[in-house]
Amino acid sequence: QVQLVESGGGLVQAGGSLRLSCVASKSIISINYIAWYRQAPGKQRELVAGITNGAITNYADAVKGRFTISRDTTLNTVYLQMNSLKPEDTGVYFCKAQWRRRAWDNLGDYWGQGTQVNVSS
Repeated sequence: QVQLVESGGGLVQAGGSLRLSCVASKSIISINYIAWYRQAPGKQRELVAGITNGAITNYADAVKGRFTISRDTTLNTVYLQMNSLKPEDTGVYFCKAQWRRRAWDNLGDYWGQGTQVNVSS
């Protein structure tokens, strides 16, 4: 099992910045992939950015050049630095980990409780 705790959400004006944190209960090196998702009211949850245990990153087109995902392996924490925020970035941001106990197990998805981000125009 992996527990994830997100923090850092809040209210910010358009053009502003926020940094989200996702603290994992296990070493993030042991976690295959950690990603940030977001869900706006009335919309499906969507991938924002992810990072593999080998530090390979990927981003949704809508956030490329504005958001940066990074990690601190000593703190078992993954960050999402969000700059040049837009009202359409508003939503609940969730952290998800893909992890398996043994090499031959299937990967399981583990979610945090989410943190709210509101961007005002």
